[in-house]
Amino acid sequence: MIREWKIARRALPVGERTLVMGVLNVTPDSFSDGGQFLSVERALSRAEEMIAEGADVIDIGGESTRPGGETVDTLEELRRTIPVIERLASKTNVPLSVDTTKQEVARAALQAGAEIVNDISGLRFEPMLADEAARARAGLVLMHSRGMRDELHNLESIADVMSEVATDFKRSIKEAERRGVERESIVLDPGIGFGKSFEQNLELLAKLELLVNDFADYPFLIGTSRKSFIGRLLDGAPVSKRIHGTMATVAIAALHGASIVRVHDVRAAIETVRVGEAIRRAGKI
Repeated sequence: MIREWKIARRALPVGERTLVMGVLNVTPDSFSDGGQFLSVERALSRAEEMIAEGADVIDIGGESTRPGGETVDTLEELRRTIPVIERLASKTNVPLSVDTTKQEVARAALQAGAEIVNDISGLRFEPMLADEAARARAGLVLMHSRGMRDELHNLESIADVMSEVATDFKRSIKEAERRGVERESIVLDPGIGFGKSFEQNLELLAKLELLVNDFADYPFLIGTSRKSFIGRLLDGAPVSKRIHGTMATVAIAALHGASIVRVHDVRAAIETVRVGEAIRRAGKI
């Protein structure tokens, strides 16, 4: 189904093809690329590279959510992200997203030129973040996760992951819409790798179409890029050796209904979804 994802200053078509969101971590400790893009100039260079490769959105994050990652205070997160967003917004027409759970960071990022807020807490940490998204008429990604910041990866997995994710989606959607976020601005993310067991990460991908059908009014974003469950499947492959495994998950996610995939390796993802979509279209002839 083709529809529009309403973000701050435009609408992005979703369903026509799978959109690719490029990851830009301006952090010293992200699990995959921590420390690589700390300077504004290096961050801009990486963003421009992903845009040249075909990224539909650039997602900029200033706080690592990896297992064991350190909590960052608001001022430091602002210092890391806002100069990059300001400079990028002045140089490109590609939509920018800010990956944050903090209301103040969301507000500053939207003022600086971002058009999407990507909240890994699904409004659990700072529900008023939705107020900023509503005020700017920005896109809002609501991800399923459990526990507070220092518990995201330490809680025991739940018994029924599909039911848990669906129940939490209903909560976060209700909160977002209560605070004025338009339904057409919301995207859902089941949070693969966040508080799920190895088996549950695979189950969410295998059964993604069930969630997509149950929440048919909302596009889905899937972020599996280079995550540890892929390394486990590949006999302990390090982060740098998980690109092919990641692309397998990208293909599966796209074929099972994901509208957006969030990746570090943009060119590979673009090629993966292009081939997958050609196969899917051929099946409808």
